[in-house]
Amino acid sequence: MQPIRILTANIDKPNSTSIDTYIDGGGYEAARKALQMKPDQITQVVKDSELRGRGGAGFPTGAKWGFVPKNAPKPTYLLCNADESEPGTFKDRLIIEKDPHLLIEGMIITAYAISSNPMAYIYIRGEFYYGATVLDRALDEARAKGFLGKNIFGIGFDFDITVARGAGAYICGEEMGLIESIEGHRGQPRVKPPFPAVVGAFGGPTVVQNVETLSCVPFIIKNGPEWFKQFGVPKNTGPKLYCLSGNVKKPGVYEFPMGVNLKELIYEHGGGITGDRKLKAVIPGGASAPMLTIDEIDIPLTFDALMKAGSMLGSAGIIVLDESVCIVDAVWRLSKFFAHESCGQCTPCREGTNWLESVLDRIERGHGRPQDADLLLDMSDNIGGKSLCALGDAAIGPVISSVKKFRAEYLYHVEHKQCLPETRRYRNLAMASAAH
Repeated sequence: MQPIRILTANIDKPNSTSIDTYIDGGGYEAARKALQMKPDQITQVVKDSELRGRGGAGFPTGAKWGFVPKNAPKPTYLLCNADESEPGTFKDRLIIEKDPHLLIEGMIITAYAISSNPMAYIYIRGEFYYGATVLDRALDEARAKGFLGKNIFGIGFDFDITVARGAGAYICGEEMGLIESIEGHRGQPRVKPPFPAVVGAFGGPTVVQNVETLSCVPFIIKNGPEWFKQFGVPKNTGPKLYCLSGNVKKPGVYEFPMGVNLKELIYEHGGGITGDRKLKAVIPGGASAPMLTIDEIDIPLTFDALMKAGSMLGSAGIIVLDESVCIVDAVWRLSKFFAHESCGQCTPCREGTNWLESVLDRIERGHGRPQDADLLLDMSDNIGGKSLCALGDAAIGPVISSVKKFRAEYLYHVEHKQCLPETRRYRNLAMASAAH
């Protein structure tokens, strides 16, 4: 499969963040077109395109918009999730820093479709300081052109966007945690139901969409749903950004029609494994996605195919692990991250993630016990599906998959109180190289 340049068409242009550059390439034409349509027509077009959310869950976008009640007593809010807190994920950041007007145009169309409150928010991680400044400049340019503010495009629709900077909490990538943070509260998820589409930000109906999802909307409106569906496969349509990192020769953001083969992406487009070593495992959808072994990577990168394989596409953050990587060490580091980022609101996640980290730390330091592999699975069973939000499920994904698929490596750690010989050899070579 050949790479495409749709979402990334502007990123290499000189002054790609400028509104004039964006307009010269046909920018804001889709917004003009959309604002001549009825809101329900826009929603139907997006439904017909079969666009699914690019933030992790893959929920149908048009259906999500359709859940917003009509004539609600409180204003409807549009929130853009630019938190991008999933380890191994860096695609939204590319759009924000290189083509911010694509996101802004997508938000204008979406806001009109859901009859949004005149003020929408882009919630961005505090660490993305440069991206936030790019967005602020782009928003000022859009206001100067009359694309934001009062009576945009002269049709009587008032709409503006504010950049809201978060404090860098992983949990604020979860939509309810994000809403709480936007409101000025501690970033902790709410109990659902009610769902955001009914009671969200400031008590009003709310649509939370990921950066990449919103950036797809202008292309759907401009070119039509059938054009969008020519990319990918049924129910997994459109262009898709994939983040490739880890032990691969050519890491970066790759754009393909939805469904590029994972093995092809790694070996043909990504150049293969660093140092021509052997592949050990791949995490296909960000740190929370269950691992795939070398025998499982001949698979299309779609929501449905990966779900069937026991993993998930998630945020499409593909992390490649080769034979130099100790699986136990890698999973311990991921568990340490999730334990640190747990908001502490619910017991299964607050206690469970810390216990996972503790047991993995014990194994990695040579104090593991023969029953620890099964203990990790048992603890994971007491977390999964029992936590208030999806962080608990995210934390157990790499643990369960690694124990089931690399149990021998765990048992070697317990018996020999150290990593596998080949892993130690690569570590020693790396240390020797660093010393010179």
